[in-house]
Amino acid sequence: MDDWLKDSTEVEASWVTVDLAIFTVRGDQLMVLLIERGLEPFLGWAALPGGYVQKDETLREGALRELREEAGIDGNRLHLEQLGAYGDPRRDPRGRVVTIAYLALGPDLPAPVGGTDARRAYWAPVSQLAEGKQELAFDHSAILAEALEEVRGKFEYTAVATAFCGESFALSELRQVYEVIWGQYLDPSNFRRKVLNTAGFVQPTGEQRLPSTGRPAALYRRGNAWLLNPPLMRGPGGTT
Repeated sequence: MDDWLKDSTEVEASWVTVDLAIFTVRGDQLMVLLIERGLEPFLGWAALPGGYVQKDETLREGALRELREEAGIDGNRLHLEQLGAYGDPRRDPRGRVVTIAYLALGPDLPAPVGGTDARRAYWAPVSQLAEGKQELAFDHSAILAEALEEVRGKFEYTAVATAFCGESFALSELRQVYEVIWGQYLDPSNFRRKVLNTAGFVQPTGEQRLPSTGRPAALYRRGNAWLLNPPLMRGPGGTT
């Protein structure tokens, strides 16, 4: 037997999984989708939704399938992008498992429905997890922390915040999304001025929303720009 072939047969088999950090804003809180595991390892633990990639599907297809099977959510409605690869040899007690983590964002997503190997699926407040009040299975706490910081950073330089809004929205609703994600108060006048002065960030729909009290609010939709110039930077005083 050739040396290279002999060496290759002695290499421990590796598996590829996908995991999803899915965020939405519900009730003025940033929420992340979790499942309760119905199988070992980590039976009964909370975890990010995910699972093994099948041999005949792409990574993205595997992520969309796992989201549909474990939580009953159509990922095609979401902003979905790769976050990174995680391959610590000790991250999974079953063996060498490399996971590709995805970041997903959506506006006020519905209550999930657990399925396959998930006992249940539910929305959990990110604030409680960030404070270390609950440990997640595998290395999912670390993945969640990196996903959260990725979202916060993207809010400065991209229009991804609009993924948390509906097709049309008031600037006050967009500001609320920023406040929830960044965890800081933003001055309404400064925020409005900076958003409207950022070319291509939002476009007016020409429509208004009539509140139960107060003045009508002009409605906007996402513009044609993805990168924001100038960016909306997080300020130490919380007013951008």
